[in-house]
Amino acid sequence: MHGGGNGRRTSGSRRYRLAQRRKAIGLSQERLAEILAVDRSTVVRWERAETDPQPWHRPHLATALKVSIEELADMLADTRQPPATPDKRLDHALRQPGRVDLIAVAYLRERVRLLDERYDQTPSTLLLAEAAQLHGQVVFLRQYADASSVQRELAATIAESATLMGQLVWDATQRHDHAASAAYFDQAINAAKEARDPVAEANALLRKSYLALYGVRRPTAAIALTAHATEVSLRISPVLTGLAQLHRAEAHAMLGEVRDCDEALGAAEDSFASVDPQDPASVLYCPSHHARLAGSCWLSLNRLADAITALEKAHQLVAARRKSTAVVLGNLTLANIRHRDLDTAISYLHQAINVIERTRAGGGLNLAFAAARELRPWSDRPAVQDVNERLLTLMTP
Repeated sequence: MHGGGNGRRTSGSRRYRLAQRRKAIGLSQERLAEILAVDRSTVVRWERAETDPQPWHRPHLATALKVSIEELADMLADTRQPPATPDKRLDHALRQPGRVDLIAVAYLRERVRLLDERYDQTPSTLLLAEAAQLHGQVVFLRQYADASSVQRELAATIAESATLMGQLVWDATQRHDHAASAAYFDQAINAAKEARDPVAEANALLRKSYLALYGVRRPTAAIALTAHATEVSLRISPVLTGLAQLHRAEAHAMLGEVRDCDEALGAAEDSFASVDPQDPASVLYCPSHHARLAGSCWLSLNRLADAITALEKAHQLVAARRKSTAVVLGNLTLANIRHRDLDTAISYLHQAINVIERTRAGGGLNLAFAAARELRPWSDRPAVQDVNERLLTLMTP
């Protein structure tokens, strides 16, 4: 009984220091509330230890009280040990950011990883809010972490969460908001460098190259980015090196540079030949990658028979309904339209719409509408009208 009572008195005593400090610098509760843009009752609850200031209030509260964020954390702290479970340790760290530890960071990083796993099969709009919250928490904690090991882990987590945010924002805006996504990828690249994490850096560079390829349509910029990604990932991750070479090939195809495209496709194939489960980016590898990107290259170069063969192979390798499946089906639709096989093209377009309805894939949606534009010469056909109606339904909230 005595120990429990002493704990409460100590906690209250520490919270008394908050009121004591406020009075020492000549602030009333009303004035402090006005400075922080909160109700006076909120300040009262803080001083009575009934509630804790939210993380976003703490920097302003510390400034108003003319103390450091660490001194404020001491004023707010009680004598209890940090909670044992990871989620509660994170809550504890958000209340006292100067004391964030590796367990809380590992928990945050795992939550980012689990969201990332859902990306390819879940509409990005459903993931964006949680991803933004996690990213904001990581960035907030990094401002106050003391230990260098914690700082480094937080930087590595920022690299991963910022990369995911870049993907989600771009996809949720149907690949229209290039600037916001590029800012997230740049943040990820810088954080990865600070964390000395070449895998995260190469992945962020690769994602940024997608903006250049499929967003602003600047294949020359994409070549520079994929070359940088290759340089960073070489001898570390054959998966990332191979993916960088594949997207370099697509950039050359967009420029009509057949020889350079073939060379990059061959380099990608060589990289994938040495992939093993120990690759730090092994989760990014899919057997359909080479066929999918080769098909896209041949489509850009108007080698339609080669494109159809490669894309059909990719479709067979990707059985699940993923966002990447919609891209394969969209490219198959375009290839068959240009090959004047309308029945097959429309069949593939219906399949693409099936995937888009479930995943809201931005890349697949853009290709589906590109296919609809190429079908305009046959707009009087019932089959074309049916597929156009389905596309219009996709745009209905």
